[in-house]
Amino acid sequence: MSKVKENDTVKVHYTGKLSNGQVFDSSLEREPLEITLGKGMLIPGFEKGIIAMEVNEKKTINIPVEEAYGEVNKELFYDVKKEQLPPDMTPEVGMGLASKDENGREIQFRVAEVKEDHIVVDANHPLAGQELIFDLELVEIK
Repeated sequence: MSKVKENDTVKVHYTGKLSNGQVFDSSLEREPLEITLGKGMLIPGFEKGIIAMEVNEKKTINIPVEEAYGEVNKELFYDVKKEQLPPDMTPEVGMGLASKDENGREIQFRVAEVKEDHIVVDANHPLAGQELIFDLELVEIK
């Protein structure tokens, strides 16, 4: 039976959970994820977890913070004056916001704090600082 190796294209079903058991994403209700390894499209720990799997094999992997989305970077917290927000917006902690950078690319933020005259937004990936657990099932090696 062949095993997954670097640069293979694979199809894999997954369920991603936080260390408290909360599911944050799953492919079980849709098509499996198809990905070519070694292209930098997956977090490093997920890709490492697929290497050497065989078709129909199932396993659970634990991904440490540094092989997932990294630590929370305090430099990605920004103060935004409330007058810069749309007038009909009532910001709340956890609310998602989007903005465009100077190149027109969209940047996602989350409201981290609401102060009297400004809000603090967080541009870290929502899973930064988290250890992740994935249940994997290798469906196909192409």
